[in-house]
Amino acid sequence: MTLPSPGTDGPASAHGAPPRLALVVIARNEARAIERCLLSARPWVDEMVVVDTGSTDDTVALARACGARVHHFTWVDDFAAARNAALAHADARWNLVLDADEWIEGGADCLSGERLGDAPFIGVASIRSSFRSDGITTSATSPISRLLPRGTRYSGRIHEQPQSDLPRRKIPLLIGHDGYMPELLENKRERNARMLARELADDPGNAHVHFHLGKDHEVYGRYAQAAHHYQCAWERSTPADGFRHGLITRRLHCMGRIGLTQQAIDLAGAEMEQWQHSPDFFFALGNLVLDLAVAHPERGQAELLPLAQACWERCLAIGETPWLQDSVAGRGSFLAAHNLAVVRRGLEGALGAPMPAAAS
Repeated sequence: MTLPSPGTDGPASAHGAPPRLALVVIARNEARAIERCLLSARPWVDEMVVVDTGSTDDTVALARACGARVHHFTWVDDFAAARNAALAHADARWNLVLDADEWIEGGADCLSGERLGDAPFIGVASIRSSFRSDGITTSATSPISRLLPRGTRYSGRIHEQPQSDLPRRKIPLLIGHDGYMPELLENKRERNARMLARELADDPGNAHVHFHLGKDHEVYGRYAQAAHHYQCAWERSTPADGFRHGLITRRLHCMGRIGLTQQAIDLAGAEMEQWQHSPDFFFALGNLVLDLAVAHPERGQAELLPLAQACWERCLAIGETPWLQDSVAGRGSFLAAHNLAVVRRGLEGALGAPMPAAAS
């Protein structure tokens, strides 16, 4: 446990019973977002604890103005260490963990005392992350453990997880996140790559680390490296791993980006039976088939474009699936409809003119 630094805002509960629910946040140079985070949670919590890891902007002043107690922690390239230091400053029965670039979008009624009850569990919230791809802003939703009973601590240098044998329970809390938007990613590039490399060195066979390394390379356009780590993650993971849905769709996408289109289609064919319920899977497959049609126009109109059309029609038939981990909003609706219009234009004979770009 890291002891409080000099100059912090005082003990967690100087008088009376411990608070029921605390918001616990770690932050650094988050003046852009810290108010949004704290104000979204303030009506639902009894105290707010912010641990600052070295801000040089107004993060600390803004957090205090929102009513948070602010403590300080020297950053050691370890998210679990920082989160555990923050949790040590909270004295509540329950802790709600948010990042500074997150905010509560809905479902906060589940945080009431009546809904939480007395039996401890790990609450799994839905994190909806916004991102931009090919000029289109959309989002993907992932389940992440964010409601923790007192005494729960984290492990893992990056993409850390709470360590507990308590049951995981899905709660209807929806958390927004905009930290993956392009204008915000640059500041994280070197830090994340460095920490993930250290994690992989410590545990080279960890499928989850390979998956996150692949995501880190993909988001910066390093598709060959991403495809390599996705393959490693695939070989080391099992169908029971929750991240397999995001892994298969990301792996197909990156293989297509580096010219392994036919190999990706073959992989999709082998895996298709497992993903009949996933618009993301058929969306990625449709893009691969369209790429193959562009590369082989002699097969395009008669063979490949109808296959791409069938993929995106399948997406629309399935619809949106926000309960699937890493499912991207729109792949069961507007993004699939856009791509379907693109391929129908080709099928209607306008092949002499360039087709509009498909969404990816």
